Amino acid sequence: MNFNRLLIVPIGLSVGALNTSNAKAQTVLNSEASLSRNTPAEQVLVWGTQVRASSIELDEEAITIKQADHISDLLRTIPGVDVGGAHSLNQRITIRSMDDKDLRISIDGANQNSYMYHHMGNLHINADILSSVDVEVGTNSVVNGGLGGAVRFETKSAKQLLEFDNAFGGRVQLTTSDNSGASVALTGYGQLSDSLDLVVYHNSVDRDNYDVGGGEILDFSGNVIPGTDGQVRGLEGQLDDTLLKLGFDISASQRIELGYESYTDQGDYSYRPDMGLATDLAITNSLGVPLLWDTELSRDTLTMNYDVDLDSHSIKLAVFNSESELKRDETGWAQNAAFSSSAALVSGRAENVGANLLVESELESHLLTYGAEIIDYDTSYAAAYQAGGVDVAGEGAKNIALFLQDRISLSNRFALIPGIRYNSYDIDSAVINRSFSDTTLALAGEFQASDNVIFKLSATELFKGPEIGEVFTGAGLFDAENAGIEAESGVNSEFSIAFQDSMFGADSFGVGVTVFDTQLDNYIYDYATQPPSIGEGTWKDNIGDMTIQGLEAYVSYEVNNLSMLLTFSDAKSELSAFTPYADLENARLDRTQGDTVSLNLDYRLEAFNLELHWDALAVGSVASGVDLDGATSDNAKDGFTVHNISARWRPENFDGFELTVGVDNLFDEFYASQSSRTGLSFHPRFGELYLLDYEPGRNLKATLAYRF
Repeated sequence: MNFNRLLIVPIGLSVGALNTSNAKAQTVLNSEASLSRNTPAEQVLVWGTQVRASSIELDEEAITIKQADHISDLLRTIPGVDVGGAHSLNQRITIRSMDDKDLRISIDGANQNSYMYHHMGNLHINADILSSVDVEVGTNSVVNGGLGGAVRFETKSAKQLLEFDNAFGGRVQLTTSDNSGASVALTGYGQLSDSLDLVVYHNSVDRDNYDVGGGEILDFSGNVIPGTDGQVRGLEGQLDDTLLKLGFDISASQRIELGYESYTDQGDYSYRPDMGLATDLAITNSLGVPLLWDTELSRDTLTMNYDVDLDSHSIKLAVFNSESELKRDETGWAQNAAFSSSAALVSGRAENVGANLLVESELESHLLTYGAEIIDYDTSYAAAYQAGGVDVAGEGAKNIALFLQDRISLSNRFALIPGIRYNSYDIDSAVINRSFSDTTLALAGEFQASDNVIFKLSATELFKGPEIGEVFTGAGLFDAENAGIEAESGVNSEFSIAFQDSMFGADSFGVGVTVFDTQLDNYIYDYATQPPSIGEGTWKDNIGDMTIQGLEAYVSYEVNNLSMLLTFSDAKSELSAFTPYADLENARLDRTQGDTVSLNLDYRLEAFNLELHWDALAVGSVASGVDLDGATSDNAKDGFTVHNISARWRPENFDGFELTVGVDNLFDEFYASQSSRTGLSFHPRFGELYLLDYEPGRNLKATLAYRF
């Protein structure tokens, strides 16, 4: 670690949301629009989800009224962020082409990173239960670990939901659609005493198999796949999400919240939830085994959050236990005698136990942010075979970090933000049993040139030790040892400028640009081809140094009842390969997305208590090229444009009632997110495999909600 390096690299965007003192430097994008500009604040976000991001900088403004049934509905507006995976098991957040393994993801402070299955994502949460989402696009502060950024989800609490002086309240929500399923959500909340409050929430979702855009399941050549009818099989299932959260106000400045969330997703699902129906059919027909498999994913999370808010100090402490389990009945392998030995009941479990402490102290011209975190990872795998015998395995790791950051206000216009973080990582896995440690530094500067213009610069060193193995394929049972593997390190450097004022006839006009450069040294690839001197399979190894460069930009415009947000993002990745992996030279990250433009328009018809919304997402194509873990025959990615519209009505004489209707994928586009599986591979047994993870076609949705 070289401190001088921090002084000479181009340095960029802010040090994260915790250090943002200027309100214009904090993005707040609400997934629920307000009734009007004169509506009391207590009502504006009574059921909305606030989405804050560091890649765009706007005052708080409601911009969407989507009926979010997937995390992508909340996050795809944010430049630099996408959510791949159309299956409910595969909500996979990517930031600047880095997938969720390289991000820090938490729910109510509980770490969620658990590499359960490479055909699934790390995140399992229902969008409706969320009160806020904070997204750090890129790692710009020693406060956050990880390589690519952080996503912090917070669930709803009674304190947020209670209106005015009401002691109790509730909400009923019914949602139906013609191409994705239906759901019922019930919520009760109340002030049990002067200091005690409780919220109980349950959402039950019946997911259907959906039709793709155009109503035809096509292969790579554009031909209809025989035996298909336009509907994607392997999606139909039941999702239940229950939250209980008890809050206790110890005093006016101290609060403790105890939470328990139970999330279950069960159905007859496809074997590979991240791959499209074309691939599942090709493999299933070749092997003579079932297309659908009885699968259950569950997550149980216990949290304790303690908050202290004093005049010049604030303390946030979270203690958690989050356990995820994936079970699948694989006795269907016995349908083909050649694979009967593989017939088994298989389960994998991942448990994250830990605590994180965050303290902020204001001391004259200094704003100190400091704290610690500890996370203990534990995984286990079991396969009980019908033919007899059991495979069991398990791995573990522990991460400890201490950090200190100081925002030094050198004048009313300029602040300097240095930071230091100590990382200690112990891993006991089939690949390696070793301890790693590193001290990383950060340096940032923020200059407010005027009341309307702010410049930010930063450089943050990065560190991440090798991960424990994928849980559901054996928790290390089949992994090759690599005692020489090293931790990943690097630097994320950013520059940004943001401007906001009332001009061009607008009540508010804003524009901002962020340019970034991320250098990842000793990049780890899970499926590197072993050198001949080691073996003939694949293993986890450092394959080279990865560079990711790009930009994010936005323009916002608000006038009277109209608001507009236009965003653009681009990220390019390139590997400088080590000699043993020369065939991967210039390889890009598989989750790379083409140039992306999003447009959101919202308009309020106050005379009718009606809000209208339209958004469009246009993603450019990506040419074929060497990549990591992508399609092997043709990994080019088709561009696409998707439009969504919605409207919400709150009748003036029926307080608490609201009706929302909308159409997703208005023009029935046939597409897949470029952060999902795409492209054509060739397998010597199965032949051509079209990996496209088909997104749903046109979907008419309606939500009826009543709050009392």
